Amino acid sequence: MPKTDNELVSIIIPAYNGAEYIEETVASALSSTYPHIEIIITNDGSTDSTADVIEQIVSKHPEIKAFHQKNQGVSATRNFCISQASGKYILPLDADDLISTDYIEKAVEILSTNENVKVVYGKAGFIGDRTGDWNLPEFNIHLLARKNLIYVSALFRKADFVRTAGFCTEMPSLEDWDVWISLLKNGGEVVCLPDKCFFYRVHRKSSRIATRNLKKEMIDILNSHHEAFFNRELGGKLHYQRTWSKTFNALGKIATKLKL
Repeated sequence: MPKTDNELVSIIIPAYNGAEYIEETVASALSSTYPHIEIIITNDGSTDSTADVIEQIVSKHPEIKAFHQKNQGVSATRNFCISQASGKYILPLDADDLISTDYIEKAVEILSTNENVKVVYGKAGFIGDRTGDWNLPEFNIHLLARKNLIYVSALFRKADFVRTAGFCTEMPSLEDWDVWISLLKNGGEVVCLPDKCFFYRVHRKSSRIATRNLKKEMIDILNSHHEAFFNRELGGKLHYQRTWSKTFNALGKIATKLKL
């Protein structure tokens, strides 16, 4: 792992009660064909044996940076990891997910040769309690206003990230959607690699399962963060029935005019 930050990718791993899977996650990061990486793990006040497992990992790989903190939530933990990162590029990786060996190499090749590209990710699949392909819609900025199109483990420049407010600590869900809007609402290209690069683990503690009932609260926060963006793309706010947001906003404007 190099000392220079010119080509360095910082893989940041927030870990809360991740003892069961984190060794496999770190192994997938260490197996990367891209040679210029650093790995930063932060134990977010886990109540299981995560702290012990992390120490075992670091004893075998002392180049890995490990931190321990009181529980603050995944967004605060990601923000802390990024604050400790030396890399030009950031790859968030949750403590139960995996990446392909060539993901970083292919993503950096694109980011390093095109300054207009802000985010690179690849096709994805499920592992664990669910298997198969994760069929994500093709990216476009208009659709990003209605749904999250990119999983959290995409690569981006640290310099772009620090111009945003970071991962929102008020959001226990959809916090990556908030970041993608922040990064891309004022311009920038997105590249999706044609290869399967990311593997999301589905299990009973998965964040997508644990927070699925919090979407109304999260949408309220998104509206407060990105009012101008939603006005531009949807003609008004993002509604809880997100697919119909543009239609609801248009009908609302018609109703207002009729009242006048």
